[in-house]
Amino acid sequence: MFDQLVQLLKTHDARFRIIEHSAEGRSQDVARIRGTTESQGAKAMLCKSRHDDEFFMLAVLPGNRKLDFRQVADAVGIKKATLASAEDVMTETGCVVGAVPPFVFSSRIRLLADPALVEEHDEIAFNAGRLDRSIVLSSEDYLRIAQPEVRSLCI
Repeated sequence: MFDQLVQLLKTHDARFRIIEHSAEGRSQDVARIRGTTESQGAKAMLCKSRHDDEFFMLAVLPGNRKLDFRQVADAVGIKKATLASAEDVMTETGCVVGAVPPFVFSSRIRLLADPALVEEHDEIAFNAGRLDRSIVLSSEDYLRIAQPEVRSLCI
């Protein structure tokens, strides 16, 4: 996943940098290691429909905020959304929980991003498919390349 992300960003002439660090998946701790703010962290949470095991959404929000499952469900027009299991995360993204980047490489997953993530900072930071590698990326380039559906997702 890490190599795939770097190649994608290079192909699209993105403004980014890579930070190697000790393995960490918690937003507050990894922000301190990266030298970024917690709100710059793009927390990517795989969700699914409570009524359809085949419907997945990757909700991306600032690392200092909490996900509102009602808003996730409303954004995609389903009754209820819930967090996907660790097994689903690995199967659908190829990453462990905490290492999922804010990009999707599967047509089975809808990408949603909270506007606070990209409106409040010029750069976002995220674990890049590994717990020991982060990417700090221009917010503008993130929107251009990932093309998430920008929706309110936070409490």
